[in-house]
Amino acid sequence: MAQSRLEKIGTIFTRVQGLLRGGAMKAEDKPIWYDVYAAFPPKLEPRFDRPASDIPVRTIFYAEDVVRAKLHKQNKPHETISLFDHKRGTQSQQFLQIYEQLKSQGALDDQRIYETALDLLAEQRKQSRTDVTEDNLLAGESEPEEPSKRTLLSDFQEAGEQQLQQQQTTPSKEKKESTPAINIQSLFKD
Repeated sequence: MAQSRLEKIGTIFTRVQGLLRGGAMKAEDKPIWYDVYAAFPPKLEPRFDRPASDIPVRTIFYAEDVVRAKLHKQNKPHETISLFDHKRGTQSQQFLQIYEQLKSQGALDDQRIYETALDLLAEQRKQSRTDVTEDNLLAGESEPEEPSKRTLLSDFQEAGEQQLQQQQTTPSKEKKESTPAINIQSLFKD
């Protein structure tokens, strides 16, 4: 064996270096990081017995993190979030936009800004619900749905429409090739 695999004997760099010198590893098989490490070695060699540094880890908080934490602690948002939907913002994103707009005006203290932003967000959501229910009534639907059901339903309908569009754009020959015929009886024969 070219080198020991025990972590107490050498570092990964010295082990790869030994494998290259001994011919156990070809030059074209050496890791990508090897040349970078050789050109720019660290000040302190990364060994298992080196004591950990006593540098305190700084906590990183943004101003919006405090406001968002307060929002989520007091008001639990009940919404579905689609990671593929880049058009619609989440409730907390909408709340933060309203909060930042009010804060930039600078006329109120933080607590009043928070309360006013909550009220404006509630109005905005109520307005969007009435717009959706009016559209539903015009489309022939009789009863308004809950917001969570409405977003789930709209997400499902959008996904169905996208799938239908993809099926319509693919040629019929590719459709037949992509879905092979399966004989169920042959699956259960012994």
